[in-house]
Amino acid sequence: MRHSLLVRLIASSVLIAVCSIVATAWLAARSTSGEIRHQQGQTLARDARVNDALLGYAASHPRWDGVEETVRGLARQRGQRVALATEGGALIADSATGRPPLPARASAVVDPLAVDVSLVPGTATDRIDARAVGPFLLPGPERARLREEVDAQAACLRHEGWRATVAVGPGGRPYLRREGGPATPAPDTERPGPPVSVPYAASQPGSPSCSPNTPGPTTTEKRALNQLAALVRKCHGSRVEVWLDETGKPTAPASAAECLATARRAQLKPYVAPAALLYIGSPEDRTPAIDPYDLAGATAAILVLAVGVSVLVATRLARPVRAVTAAARRMRAGDGSARVMVRAKGEVGELGAAFNEMSEHLDRMEQQRKAMVSDVSHELRTPLSNIRGWLEATQDGVAELDPALTASLVEEAMVLQHIIDDLQQLALADAGKLRLHPEPVDVADLLEQIATVYRAAAAGLVLTVEVTGRPYLDADPVRLRQAVGNLLTNALRHTPPGGRVSLRAYADGDDALIEVADTGPGIAPEHLPYVFDRFWRAEKSRSRQTGGSGLGLAIVRQLAEAHGGSAAVRSEPARGATFVLRLPRRTKIRD
Repeated sequence: MRHSLLVRLIASSVLIAVCSIVATAWLAARSTSGEIRHQQGQTLARDARVNDALLGYAASHPRWDGVEETVRGLARQRGQRVALATEGGALIADSATGRPPLPARASAVVDPLAVDVSLVPGTATDRIDARAVGPFLLPGPERARLREEVDAQAACLRHEGWRATVAVGPGGRPYLRREGGPATPAPDTERPGPPVSVPYAASQPGSPSCSPNTPGPTTTEKRALNQLAALVRKCHGSRVEVWLDETGKPTAPASAAECLATARRAQLKPYVAPAALLYIGSPEDRTPAIDPYDLAGATAAILVLAVGVSVLVATRLARPVRAVTAAARRMRAGDGSARVMVRAKGEVGELGAAFNEMSEHLDRMEQQRKAMVSDVSHELRTPLSNIRGWLEATQDGVAELDPALTASLVEEAMVLQHIIDDLQQLALADAGKLRLHPEPVDVADLLEQIATVYRAAAAGLVLTVEVTGRPYLDADPVRLRQAVGNLLTNALRHTPPGGRVSLRAYADGDDALIEVADTGPGIAPEHLPYVFDRFWRAEKSRSRQTGGSGLGLAIVRQLAEAHGGSAAVRSEPARGATFVLRLPRRTKIRD
């Protein structure tokens, strides 16, 4: 298939199309990849800001009531639609007017108890938003008291030359931030109760003289801690101490971390808004800018590639066609040996092979035509010369037209008539106008009749008939007797005295075979392909002592082919020859 002209043309077209697609895709990817990355980065950052703002609202409100204004403010800042819906699909808030359908896919899930770490990096391992404090939210008086204590500690540190600031945790608990000196050692996480800052050792260089301690839990925090500890024990199955770090965040031993997270979610659930789906409208479409120079270069490259492939394919296809055209012109000019050297395969190779076969056939036919003209003139010249010579001798009074001379002239005329009849019969066969009158023929009877006619001519020879079975044919008996008679005449002519000529017939599958075998000198192997050619004789001098006109075997082949059969010969030198007629049998044998 790879040599097929159709496949090659399709492959060329596909190659051009693929190159065009690849070039277009490369150009589009190159011009838009940077823009897409930029848009994705901006989109992710804006989505994270919107999600963080709504997480803060959900962490500080038990319900979503009143979030509409926050949603509208975020939508104005972003320039896009922002909507919230419950996990069941009920709309909570929407910045778009008219309540159009929500996008097919939510941008994020807003849940302060299960924060999306892809949008809020750095989230604690329990994925609980730090702003969700619930019952740990300190009232105003407790905040004021803790603030006084922490401010005093900060003032002491600053007096010692430390940079100390006061920060406030999500629940309102103030705590110190120290800079410029050693950090406060981390509390022992396995020690129960609220951690207390370990005082700096007096021998530690650079340590402040006023070592601050973290204020203990307030009444509100103790109540919340007791509730949380009960939930942790219920999950863990044993007593687990829970305390607060300096920012006011509940802490427990590492072995109870999972139970602590579960307990915190259960404790905070009444204080935070339920999980909601966040929908953010798609960014405005932006058409990537395409560099006109890149577009022109890619277009030129595609054009050059397409032209190059087309020229290459057309050149390879046209070369053998031009060779065939040149050979045809040489043939028209009379060069019968014109051939083409086509190395291609597929349809083009088949075209070159067909042209060479046609050229060889025409050359062979021309040679045969010339040989036939020469042979006909040679065959006719001898009897005509004899007739003319004797007639001129009689006219000049040199010879008398006696009965013997008359018989000789009649014989020469019969030779001429026989040659002309044979040529006419061959011409009819070549034209497909040889008329046959088929009828059921018993091959055994036919061979016996032929043998009876030729027994007189077979004097001094042994002529036998051997028929196996009773093969029948649908054939023209007259034409069939002529074909077998020609073979038998040829065999009798070439069999020396005392020799043997056999007529044999037998069935071979759906065919009947008629063989004429002799014990003559045989035929040389190099002559076997030509024995059925017209006017061919092994004796180049064309003496009639060794053969007739050279048309008998050609007529045999034409008659066999006219009956739908074939003629063949097998022979070995000095061991005789066997001519075989293969003819189709009747499908039903009649006795």
